[in-house]
This record gives sequence, C-alpha cells and structure tokens, in this order.
Amino acid sequence: MAAAEIGVIGGSGLYAFLEDAEEIELDTPYGPPSDPLVVGTVAGRRVAFLPRHGRDHRYPPHRIPYRANLWALRTAGVRQVLAPCAVGGLQPTQSPGDLVVPDQLVDRTSGRSQTFHDDWTGRGPVHVSFAEPYCPSGRTATVGTARDAGWPVGDGGTMVVIDGPRFSSRAESEHYAKQGWSVINMTGHPEAVLARELKLCYTAIALITDLDAGVHGGVEVSQEEVFKVFGEKTAALRELLHGIVAALPTQRTCSCDHDLDLP
Repeated sequence: MAAAEIGVIGGSGLYAFLEDAEEIELDTPYGPPSDPLVVGTVAGRRVAFLPRHGRDHRYPPHRIPYRANLWALRTAGVRQVLAPCAVGGLQPTQSPGDLVVPDQLVDRTSGRSQTFHDDWTGRGPVHVSFAEPYCPSGRTATVGTARDAGWPVGDGGTMVVIDGPRFSSRAESEHYAKQGWSVINMTGHPEAVLARELKLCYTAIALITDLDAGVHGGVEVSQEEVFKVFGEKTAALRELLHGIVAALPTQRTCSCDHDLDLP
C-alpha cells in the first residue's frame, strides 16, 4: 500500500504543515535520500515531505542526492510532486516575496547525474520528452490557489538553473535577464527531469527572495538575505501548500506519465 500520493520537496521549515507525521526510512539504488521521508496528512490526502538539503541543511545544491530523493518518493507511492524553492528574480518588475510558477526551464549546471538510465538495460537509448518540464495540472492548481490566497504570482516564465553554490556575477545575471528568463535557482535541475523519467507530475513553486545581481545596479544578493526572506514567508508558504494539495487532481489526466514504460 502506498504511504503517500503527493510529495513535497522543500526547506526544513515546512515540516510543520503535516498532521500525524511519521518518519519512513528508505534506501534506494542511489543511496539514501537527503533525509528520511516524513509522511502525514494534509487536507485529507497522504503527503510525503522531504527536506531537499537535509534537515540540517548539510547538502549544498551541487551535492544533493537528487536521484535518491526522487526514487524514494516514487517508492513511497508519490505520483505528484510540489517543489517550493527560493529563487532570485531576474526582471525589474519583480519583488522579494512574489511567487513564480514557471512553465519552462534552462539548465546551466554541469556534472550532475541527471538520468536513471546511465547503463545499457537491453531496451536501447532512453530519451525522455522534456519540451514541457512542468505538470500543467499542478501549475493550474498552484496558480489558482496562490491567487485566491492573495499572493502576487507570475503564471509561467523560465527558471534558469545554475550549479552554485556561489551566486551569479553581475555579467551573468545581466545575460540571463536579457534572455527574458524570469528567475534563477540552484536546485530545479535535475529534479524536474528525474521526476519526468519516473513519470511523476512535478510543479515548481518559486519564491523570489532577492533580485539577482545586475537587475538593479548596485544591489548584490547575499545568503543572509535569501534565508531571511524565505524564513519570513515560511508560515504563509505552509498555508499555501495546504491549499495546493487540496486542489491537486485526484486522478491524473496530464501527459507526465506517458513517456516511459515504467510499472
């Protein structure tokens, strides 16, 4: 029997949104996940929470065990994933505290394991469709719930993902902004593509914590600023996740599970 149907990958401050929480330890072919899954009830639905960086924030973005995390969630029964994350805003119309629910992704990382199909399995090459990186049903539920709750939310936009852990130079930030991309992040890839390979619906919920270097002349992003803004919004984000979980479809009608022949 599945332990959960919905997964949330996010910051450790989000633990408190689960009712009747219990820990589940799972091993995977890719080692242990960032932490044991915490499974509980939200809006009458079973939800598994996984702190992306570990509960003590021990994993920097380039060292997160992404494959183990997604494998563990699927093993627990999860088929829809919500992925709240901190991002830098790339457009001057944005403000810290705004939400963006992206519909596109640009990968600027290197060296990260981004597939479950490294080795020959007898089935031939595996090339997963990724033209639309995010689940349309999850995006619709998220945008609608956020608007109803009074959040300033951008419906759509491109998230560019960099390796980190450093922030961008001013020239890099200006380049990304000139492409028309919306937000910048360090963890959105390979999470999204690994979810697609496992036939999981994946929805990124991007909270703008700062305006990235170069968007406004002398402004320079700092770790302290990012943590401060995300911390101030954690309680409101927990409430938002309650609403989104309730709004997610109980039956999937999207195409996220149609690309690979997995059980």
